[in-house]
Amino acid sequence: MRVPSLLPIPAFILATLRPREPQTDLPLHSPLMNTGVCNGDIMILAGNSHPALAQLIADRLGVRLGACLVYQKTDRETMVEIQESVRSRTVYILQTGSKDVNNSIMELLVMAYACKTSSARNIIGVIPYLPYSKQSKMRKRGCIVSKLLAKMMCKAGLTHIITMDLHQKEIQGFFDCPVDNLRASPFLLNYIVEQIPDYRNSVIVAKDPASCKRATSYAERLRVGIAVIHGEAKTRFDDDYEDADEDGDDGRTSPPPLPARQQGRLHSSVSMSGEVDPSRIMSVGVTGVPMQAAKEKPPISVVGDVGGRIAIMVDDMIDDVRSFVAAAEMLKERGAYKIYVMATHGLLSADAPRLIEESAIDEVVVTNTVPHDVQKIHCHKIKTVDVSILLSEAIRRLHNKESLSYLFRNITMED
Repeated sequence: MRVPSLLPIPAFILATLRPREPQTDLPLHSPLMNTGVCNGDIMILAGNSHPALAQLIADRLGVRLGACLVYQKTDRETMVEIQESVRSRTVYILQTGSKDVNNSIMELLVMAYACKTSSARNIIGVIPYLPYSKQSKMRKRGCIVSKLLAKMMCKAGLTHIITMDLHQKEIQGFFDCPVDNLRASPFLLNYIVEQIPDYRNSVIVAKDPASCKRATSYAERLRVGIAVIHGEAKTRFDDDYEDADEDGDDGRTSPPPLPARQQGRLHSSVSMSGEVDPSRIMSVGVTGVPMQAAKEKPPISVVGDVGGRIAIMVDDMIDDVRSFVAAAEMLKERGAYKIYVMATHGLLSADAPRLIEESAIDEVVVTNTVPHDVQKIHCHKIKTVDVSILLSEAIRRLHNKESLSYLFRNITMED
């Protein structure tokens, strides 16, 4: 209805015609505002490998673990039942390498494929310790198992991988999806500074020459010295040991070497004009491929001064501790008055707790990427550093499409 211009407009009508002022006193955590990672389209699923770590991550993110039942039938087949809808949601599957490594891998693959067939938008594997990471090089009559595992994970439906301290950084190239390789070195360095008295009088020790780069990185950050243990004899239990073939005729001597005069005709150098130039032929006095001399390690020794100091051995994982125990005995003989061992992944297989308890090692510090509660019961020297805050922050940044470069600040390739 048109209001006559001669009559005054009542005040209550003018109040309804005025534009409403925007409301600025909404609470900080109003349901209309998206303030965190738990915005409804994220789900965290956990296998049976490390439920305690999964719960820590979920608590830090402020979300609950998704309802998922993972079990084995009487015939040892892996069964997965996802009891919530994952359609168009981002699913994070937390599964790490545990003692039952093959079942852990199968659980991860079946869970990822179940989410893929249930129309999940993204499936991200959070694998703090990637199994089979030691088998990343070609061995005699073997294969690169870590590449096979990477192909299986991508084929199962994983679209992204979050892991920590790969045994070899090159493993990231085996995956057909992005891989974020987080580092635990800031946590271990912080433990050294806060929990080791007089750490300025320490020396970082590499238990073999292959660990020199990692030890150098730690030493440069702590502003301390470095020592290297050299000459440790290899045993058949070491992962980089290649035992000599005992097969008599395995094909290495075929084809048979040619007579000397035929070698001369085959290996003669031919010039541009087609004429043979005898002056360019070099003879090494053998009739076939020269045999490589076998390496012989010198007696075990310590390169560097450890007398009267705290020795800190660093590595990426601790599985078979016999090499660490032997190194600790050598350091003790050279005058080190306290010995620490630090690593990211504390596998501590077989009788590792007993060997550590009886050794000269004063303390073993590992993170909780792998469950080792049983080992801590049998050995009071094992200490655990929680890295769930790093994994949860990586998940939060990835889910909110933020950069992860903050988590890699001052991190080098040697860490």
